[in-house]
Amino acid sequence: MVMRTLAMPADTNANGDIFGGWLMSQMDMGGAILAKEIAEGRVVTVRVDGMTFLKPVAVGDVVSCYAQCIRTGNSSMTINVQVWIKKVSSEPIGQTYCATEAVFIYVAVDNEGHPRQLPAGRDNQSAPA
Repeated sequence: MVMRTLAMPADTNANGDIFGGWLMSQMDMGGAILAKEIAEGRVVTVRVDGMTFLKPVAVGDVVSCYAQCIRTGNSSMTINVQVWIKKVSSEPIGQTYCATEAVFIYVAVDNEGHPRQLPAGRDNQSAPA
């Protein structure tokens, strides 16, 4: 798990469900946390593949982001990110499910924003517990 937060009323769409753009933002932040740990520094998001919204998220749900690096290149990291929901404010209380998933690609950059080599010996890894 790289991040955990609570879905709030300000994050809803016109139908009262949590806005997909807010979920994508949480996923990008969660994936970037793992990417920064692998890169040992600054990273940028360069692409998102296969964003799939599986189930709606409600106000009051606990939103947890899980990230796993599935590939590294010279400067890039491909990270699978999933959002899991735990119902704590609405029925069925205690239910957990995967609400959305996507693959994010990050690139390690230097202070000028130019791609830089990943540190040696950094292979695929999950976020630390």
